Parts: sequence; structure tokens; C-alpha cells
Amino acid sequence: MAVRRCKKADLKRIAKATGATFLMTLANLEGEESFDASMLGSAEEVVQERICDDELILIKGPKSRQAASIILRGANDFMCDEMERSVHDSLCVVRRVLESKSVVIGGGAVEAALSIYLENFATSLASREQLAIAEFAKSLLVIPKQLAVNAAQDSTDLVAKLRAYHNTSQTKSEHGDLRWVGLDLVAGVVRDNKKAGVLEPTMSKVKSLKFATEAAITILRIDDMIKLVSQEQRGHSYQDAVRAGEL
Repeated sequence: MAVRRCKKADLKRIAKATGATFLMTLANLEGEESFDASMLGSAEEVVQERICDDELILIKGPKSRQAASIILRGANDFMCDEMERSVHDSLCVVRRVLESKSVVIGGGAVEAALSIYLENFATSLASREQLAIAEFAKSLLVIPKQLAVNAAQDSTDLVAKLRAYHNTSQTKSEHGDLRWVGLDLVAGVVRDNKKAGVLEPTMSKVKSLKFATEAAITILRIDDMIKLVSQEQRGHSYQDAVRAGEL
């Protein structure tokens, strides 16, 4: 079986999965064509199957490593595109988890817990930094509020319950398990998201907090930029005019 017009990216994936060597040409240094059998890859089965209106070549049981292809089928192109984006997002989340090797609880649990912690920390300070830390803690609640609004739930009630649970978990050691509490946007209640399996990659959460903080700092620094204009560009002032007898 021979395949024409195969994408270069697909060829590289096939070579990696089957243990083959990717070749751009068969020419050697002597100007002749040659091929070494050690460059071949192997698989249990290579078959051409018809799925819907397309003919697909399936490579099953590759030798080198396990590889998988996901075939998406839908009523129209728009549905298939939406499914492709969802699958891509899911694979990216899995990759982030494998990179960071740790996860955190989703559903606004991290933001609520961090907000409560920063509010309590701000009250321990006796300087103007207390105001900045308190506002930062308040801004973190935007995430669970927006999650509830997007799910058409009562954001005020849900966020209040979420804050109460996390405040209890941080102030009372016997209720430490309440730190896993997050939002259930389907039922419109708060629940233990650790048991429910609602998790997020730690790396993504940390980067989101860092980038949002840097963006806020950048905006605040704009007000600190003061441009001094020279005397020639400003012209004569009112006092200079009085001294010169013009007024």
C-alpha cells in the first residue's frame, strides 16, 4: 500500500509511533538511491476503512509507542468544529496537569480560600498596605461570581455560602475538610469538589493569578508617568506676563 500527498506532520507522527525513520529523499552521498531496512517501522495492521463519506487509513498496534486518533462525527461542520475545540482544550488541560504534576480544586474554591486568607492577613497589618491587600482579596471573588452568573445562578447567595465555608475551614481546625468546597453550577449549590472530581492544573491557576496581577500593576503605573514640558513648549505663564507688563 502506498499513500500520496500525506502531510509532513502526519508522516512525523506515523514515524514516531511505528519506530520508523523519517526520510526526505532516498539519495545517498554517491548520488544513487538506497534504503536500509532498519529504517522501516512496524505495526500490527494497516487498513483502509470507509467512515461516513471519507476513506481513512488506520494504523493499528504501532510498535514503538502507543498512539491514538480521535474521530469526531457530528450533524454539521459547526458541531464538529465545536467538538474539536472542546477536545483540544481537554488535551491541553491534561498536558498542563502532567507538566505541573499537581492539581487544585476547581469551582472557585481556590479564589474563595485565597480571598478569605488575604482578608484575615490584611487585618494584621497597621499600614496602608492593608487597603491594597483587602482590595486584592475582594477582586479574587470576581471569578466565582462570574462562574455563577454564566450558569444563570444566584451569584450573591452562592459566593456568600462559599466564603462562609472557607472561613470556617481556616479558623476552625476541626472543619479543615471544608477547604475542598466549591461551586456546583448545575444544581446551583456548593459541594465538595474534591469528591466530585472538579480539578484544575496548578500551573494554569498560578499563571492566571500572576498575569492578572501584572496586568493590574501595569495599568496602575500609567498614572505615575509624568512628562515635563519645556519652557519653550509651554510658552509664557501668567506670572511672566505680569512681570513683563503685558497685563
